[in-house]
Amino acid sequence: MSDHPQKNIKYFWEDLELGKRIEMGSITVDHDEVIAFASKYDPQPFHLSDEAAAKSIFGRLSASGWHTCSMAMGLMVRNFLHESSSLGSPGLEKIKWLKPVYPGDTLTLFQVIQDRRPMNSRPDVGLTRTLWEMFNQHGEQVLLMDGWGMFRRRAPAAAAPAASAEKAG
Repeated sequence: MSDHPQKNIKYFWEDLELGKRIEMGSITVDHDEVIAFASKYDPQPFHLSDEAAAKSIFGRLSASGWHTCSMAMGLMVRNFLHESSSLGSPGLEKIKWLKPVYPGDTLTLFQVIQDRRPMNSRPDVGLTRTLWEMFNQHGEQVLLMDGWGMFRRRAPAAAAPAASAEKAG
């Protein structure tokens, strides 16, 4: 976060290791939150009502994919980004909802840094491409997100060379 004093930041761009898989925590899906989220943001019947969901392809109430993404984002912020020099994200490359998420499921999020490169236009900023993988309590993957993040660099002049073959932008 750009307004944090540097002394409170634990992770700068240079600290984000390629290929390292890190657990970002777990969350249990709440029945009432599924309905509340869907009522406001994704009011499809199978997200709103046990009765309607029972007649759907899911067979029971399921969380919106956007709710699943929001739960992942909450874990990422609370367990990593708050301690980092995060400057936001220019966007996602891919998102997949791989299995339905149901109330009572416990979801665990992992991140893996796939790529990293400095920004030519901002020597104080580095980019990371991160894979987010979320699994339910049965070890089944329910979410895959792939996207870029921007992080302040600790020492732009002394930063490690880009690990990517891509041209920095």
